Amino acid sequence: MTALVRAPRIVTAEVDLPDAWLAVDGDRVAAVGTGPAPAHDHVTEVTGTVLPAFVDLHAHGALGQDFASCSVDEARAAAAHHAARGTAHLVASIATGTVPDTVAALHRLRPLVDDGTLAGLHLEGPWLAPARRGAHAVGLLHPPTPDEVDLFVDAGGAALRIVTLAPELPGALDAVRRLVASGIVVAIGHTDADGDQVRAAVDAGATLVTHLFNGMPPLHHRAPGPVGVALSDERLTVECIVDGHHLDPVTVDLVRGAAGDRLVLVSDAMAATGCADGSYRIAGSEVVVADGVARLADGSSLAGSTITVADAVARFVDGRPDRLPTAVRASSARAASLIGLRPPLSVGAPADLVVAGRDGHVDPLPLGPTA
Repeated sequence: MTALVRAPRIVTAEVDLPDAWLAVDGDRVAAVGTGPAPAHDHVTEVTGTVLPAFVDLHAHGALGQDFASCSVDEARAAAAHHAARGTAHLVASIATGTVPDTVAALHRLRPLVDDGTLAGLHLEGPWLAPARRGAHAVGLLHPPTPDEVDLFVDAGGAALRIVTLAPELPGALDAVRRLVASGIVVAIGHTDADGDQVRAAVDAGATLVTHLFNGMPPLHHRAPGPVGVALSDERLTVECIVDGHHLDPVTVDLVRGAAGDRLVLVSDAMAATGCADGSYRIAGSEVVVADGVARLADGSSLAGSTITVADAVARFVDGRPDRLPTAVRASSARAASLIGLRPPLSVGAPADLVVAGRDGHVDPLPLGPTA
């Protein structure tokens, strides 16, 4: 064993253990248990609760850098910002751009997936509904075509893991089928679809909903739309941005109660994450960040967030330790499963750990022979 971690509580996707320990061999979990621990020369004593590090399916950047346009080195720095706050696996989201710019971004970022800096790439646009565009520039949006689908799939290769689209657009259902056949997760988002159109997309293979409630019609008792289908269809995993701005806490509780383990916490972090307030740009639109909240310059829409998943977990738990098992499933386990990663902190999985303190603050836990 390389290291042994002892903590008052360890919560994984599979167990919730008091007076617990976790053994690490190399960079992998060797065993998890409770009570007396195996003898070891290098023991890390933790005062908080040990959780699996986070998996973020939806992040556009950090430190002033946007994954859609930044250099490889800048993308590494943005990913490192999230990693330093406990996100061990980050899917880089490429927001709407011109077709040549999107192809270039996919080619540019692929090596970062190959070397493990990123867990994959997410294409959010250009196949989105103008009526629900959010921060995406309307002039760049259009329906998918078979040739364009093939172009993006070829450019992204195995690194392209998720594509968000509006299923009501002409050609969208064919795009869903083509993407799923290529092993890509299709997400429903930035959509004005009705319930039947959403269900058709799910029948075609869509399995994810991009930032539920945001970028779609509100839930109505006679027109449930994307929200109603997302909350009731067991085939769908649903993203939520729990930053205190995108969703009211009552809405988060509604999703938690209705979707259960299908909930995934995402950051939707834009370039201003880790930076001061000011002017930024995303998806072809000007954005102003004030008091940490990103909005279009005209004030018409939110424009991503400035949080990391650690912030979402702290807000989700909100001083209620009984919510930690749900938070683990929402911040790591469900997302890991969706993109084919091993169950977090299971035996043989990477020993990526974070520690949650009593104040809700979450910090990564480095391990090693001298930790």
